[in-house]
Amino acid sequence: MFTDKEKKRRALLLGLDGVPKGLIERFAGDGTMPFLGELFRTGTLHQMRVCLPEISSVNWSSFMTGANPGEHGIFGFTDLKPGSYDVTFPSFPQLKTDTLWDELGASGKRCLVINQPGCYPAREIPGVMVSGFVAVDLKRAVSPRAHVAALQNLGYQIDVDTRGCREDSDKLFRELDACLVSREKALRHFLAQEDWDFVELVITGTDRLQHFLWTSCDGDGPERDRALEYYHKCDALCRTAVEAYLGEAPGAALYLMSDHGFCRVDREFHVNAWLRQEGYLRFDKEPPDSYADISADSVAFALDPGRIYLHRRGRYPKGSVESDAVLDEIAAKLGTLEYRGTRVFQRISRRDDIYRGAETPHGPDLVCTGSRGIDVKGGIRKTELFSDSVFTGMHTWDDAFFWARQDHGIGLVISDLRRIIANDLIGAV
Repeated sequence: MFTDKEKKRRALLLGLDGVPKGLIERFAGDGTMPFLGELFRTGTLHQMRVCLPEISSVNWSSFMTGANPGEHGIFGFTDLKPGSYDVTFPSFPQLKTDTLWDELGASGKRCLVINQPGCYPAREIPGVMVSGFVAVDLKRAVSPRAHVAALQNLGYQIDVDTRGCREDSDKLFRELDACLVSREKALRHFLAQEDWDFVELVITGTDRLQHFLWTSCDGDGPERDRALEYYHKCDALCRTAVEAYLGEAPGAALYLMSDHGFCRVDREFHVNAWLRQEGYLRFDKEPPDSYADISADSVAFALDPGRIYLHRRGRYPKGSVESDAVLDEIAAKLGTLEYRGTRVFQRISRRDDIYRGAETPHGPDLVCTGSRGIDVKGGIRKTELFSDSVFTGMHTWDDAFFWARQDHGIGLVISDLRRIIANDLIGAV
């Protein structure tokens, strides 16, 4: 006889930040992640596309809102303050749409969210939120704040301290392990407090590891054994979460996902360096200290990772561009660029072709998506078009994964997931 708790309609979502479908499929099949191997035999592993640009701030926002950037208003990790050249970091309270947790709360559901990126500073949800990257202060990363002291006592660690990790793989793996342990402690702590309707736990260490040591994750790099051991530990945490929260409850919904894919980096391409070379961008000061040093006759500039904005009159203090006509010219030139016989860009997207909604006019005019191996950057101080990367891995947009017990068909995009989860929990359409 099942208890009322076991009969309760409930769901668990586990996020593995940045893990591509091909990699998770391989690890589930070769024994590196045996628990996921068991799960994947009982459901459907989907390849999923994500919103552009293919970065965490944009795509975790798209997941939680079920909206594209033209609706939720987050177009990157950074943006320029309206009417200025001052760089700002869009934050969770600036989302222009509600979230999955708001929708569940309106139906009386209680949510526990641990370590989702793009949720800082934490705000009130129907339950508990512990913000993930780019949270910098635990006191502002937790809602309700009454839980901060308990997390501090548990030694909760928000993210990997990346200082020195590029040169010291021992430090990197110590940091990865410490974060993973703190996730499990937090999960057990909160599961003991309440019978949640929806639980979400995100592991971001996978993204960190893949940036630093992709060749060890996907190939035969020098830290191959330790990389595989880390994925094995992530698999064990997934098992712990499922067993501790769902147990043997019949009909419980379970999902796994990533927010983008990954591949090897061969070279970085610097968009602003190209705009300068082609005469579209000039600065009054060399080298420029900030975007405020842009010349009034500049036509366009870029923000990370590859977002090109026309220097529009009325939008920017020194802007002079009044027509979109030059966009076709810029896009055509970029589309022909090659590096060692390979196109630099997989796609050049016009704003109105990829975004929809009231926030669309605030988005970039063009989004440049690099081909596999070409990591697109928007910094203003580089003068060369191509350079080596400090990382070995980069994000991709078309090979994220989503796993569920149900087959949800092909052509999934990350913003579909809110609808799927809400439907399972409250029967939303």
